[in-house]
Amino acid sequence: MRVGRRVAGMGSSATATVLFRGYARSRVASTVTYIEEGAFRAIVDPGMVPAPRSILEPLARLRVRPDQVTDVILSHHHPDHTLNVALFPRAQVHDFWATYRADHWEAVPAEGRSLSPSVMLLETPGHTPQDITTLAGTSEGVVALTHLWWNARGPTPDPLAVDERQLVRQRKRVLEVAQRVIPGHGAPFRVPRRSLTG
Repeated sequence: MRVGRRVAGMGSSATATVLFRGYARSRVASTVTYIEEGAFRAIVDPGMVPAPRSILEPLARLRVRPDQVTDVILSHHHPDHTLNVALFPRAQVHDFWATYRADHWEAVPAEGRSLSPSVMLLETPGHTPQDITTLAGTSEGVVALTHLWWNARGPTPDPLAVDERQLVRQRKRVLEVAQRVIPGHGAPFRVPRRSLTG
């Protein structure tokens, strides 16, 4: 089934809030995002940041404790996106091929995996062979949380991509369905209308 059809069946009641805006310069930090839909409370890419409080304080302002987070989603396995996963001790963790909780490992591919009525995962290799993108249906449209972009400028080409051609194909796939992108190391950006129309 095509991504567009799956997305058309998604809900639109999730919220996606950037807790920490990442960067990749002389220092590196991951963009960390909180997604909520009802009882589903997820952190995406709790990686390298200046200190754990860089994640926990903005989360506390949303009145969410670390032990209330139900899910952690890892876009890929580089440490700059995974380093602080243990801040959320009760969460199940999702990656490209499994879901993990405590000592349980459930092998399940990410492609099309629904985590809540308005949140699903896509396999989007390119930066690494194991990259995934989280799609969140919100009241303002579909938000893609992904490392297909480091920031709004790309970069193009991605200097660390294992397969640049595949990365470009996956970018096009995501742009077909997303209205906003939250990249791996930068501020969210809106998808230009020309990208939506081809």
